[in-house]
Amino acid sequence: MKIGYARVSTDDQSIGLQIQALKRAGCQRVFTDEGISGGTFDRPALKEVFETLTNGDQLVIWKLDRLGRSLSHLIETVGLLEDRQIGLVSISEAIDTSSPGGLLVFHIMGALAQFERALISERTKAGMAAARAVGRTLGRPKKLDPEQIKRIVKALDEDGGTLSALAKELGVSRTTIYRALRDNRPASANAGRT
Repeated sequence: MKIGYARVSTDDQSIGLQIQALKRAGCQRVFTDEGISGGTFDRPALKEVFETLTNGDQLVIWKLDRLGRSLSHLIETVGLLEDRQIGLVSISEAIDTSSPGGLLVFHIMGALAQFERALISERTKAGMAAARAVGRTLGRPKKLDPEQIKRIVKALDEDGGTLSALAKELGVSRTTIYRALRDNRPASANAGRT
């Protein structure tokens, strides 16, 4: 039996295209998860799919990323299906793991994706090292500049200001002020007023 699984990450995405493709592929039943990320392992419909599938069935998906975001999760899932003698068919990538050739194509695609991620990581690290070498600061810019931090310290220590009032005045959260004080004052002086 062919059993379909469709998923969309947000409620405003339409799942209809996937369902139509799965029915055209011959799926007798289609399970859907709507508004659930592919990175989430706890997906009610996917769990139900695995409870429904039996030896000799095929799990049909529209695209590999509908089943899982990470390569390791996809490979683990295909391994579990293979152990139960259940094939995986991905319509968009034209993969059918119930055949030896389809399983080979799946693993080759997985290896290439892993290789590409490793290359991207390597290029990112090289770019960060080059930026540091020329003195560029990496990361998100600070919300408070040194002058604002001095003003906060003075307001708290000398003027009796409160964190809530200062946060409102500067347009930042109290957490931002706490973090700035932690990073710029001795620990004993960080007990500011709320």
